Amino acid sequence: MALRIGTSGWSYPSGKGTWNGLFYPATRSKRAGTAGFDELRFYAEHFDTVEVNTTFYGQPRAEVARSWVERTPPGFEFSLKLYQKFTHPKMFREAALSRAPGTDGPLLDLLAQVTQADIDEFRDGIEPLANAGRLGALLAQFPASFKDSEPSREYLAQLLHAFDDYPIAVELRHKSWSDAIGDTLAMLNAFGAAWVQIDEPKFRFSIRQNYLPNVSSFYYMRLHGRNAAAWWRHEKSEDRYNYLYSSQELTDFSDIAGAAKALVKKSYLYTNNHFAAKSVVNAVMLKAQLGEPIEGEYPPELIERYPELAGLVSTSPRRERLPVE
Repeated sequence: MALRIGTSGWSYPSGKGTWNGLFYPATRSKRAGTAGFDELRFYAEHFDTVEVNTTFYGQPRAEVARSWVERTPPGFEFSLKLYQKFTHPKMFREAALSRAPGTDGPLLDLLAQVTQADIDEFRDGIEPLANAGRLGALLAQFPASFKDSEPSREYLAQLLHAFDDYPIAVELRHKSWSDAIGDTLAMLNAFGAAWVQIDEPKFRFSIRQNYLPNVSSFYYMRLHGRNAAAWWRHEKSEDRYNYLYSSQELTDFSDIAGAAKALVKKSYLYTNNHFAAKSVVNAVMLKAQLGEPIEGEYPPELIERYPELAGLVSTSPRRERLPVE
């Protein structure tokens, strides 16, 4: 059975947790010989799948999806987050209000309603990936405030029906869903949807899971890190993902992924602790523990920052400044 391991997102160009200078070159310039550096092409030399974050913040565009296919090798797969309007209406409202102050009220309520046009726009945007056989799964990531209720179940069922011809994974975070585990599984299983298994800091109302697959078609796991201190209180949103799993902590998940691999047709395992490329490091460590091939060369800057990689990866030459021709 196929197991794919990758990271959530591949481009983190700014902030204290940037990947530049670690996994990617520190700068993009002719002098350094990195003016044409393509992050996605480089990423795809090391992993065979990625979870796309940008489709959460804006509807996917076919021309962009087509370029992703062209810049990655055959067999590389993209899993995509659903647009925030589908799963985070409050966040969508806030974003819309910031773009057009004064629209709060009935007009904004109308704009926040999911329409068939919204669904069609998303489907059109991912069509190049689906047609090329490069679409992994769609991720419906709901916030912790999304609680189990009759309206919530009705909405989730409608959303699953709207995208039922794609593999879809559902991330639920509130414990009310695991408190009613039988009903939750019955609904997800009816649509062949994978219940996303997540690792994150646990609080009073956090969901509880056993990490087992709920469908035989595919399995989906996300590791968010365990930075409990910065999870709800942080200066920057990236701070909550500033966490590096130890080898011992990862063993639990590699054991689970190995067991799931024998039960389902395909497994996806994504590391979302992206601060300063820690997700890259942990994805490599998981590959090593599972006996998966570790491909590509890794910058010495990354190995110097994270000695956990020493002995696991091949090292590329140190990036040097080149004279302008």
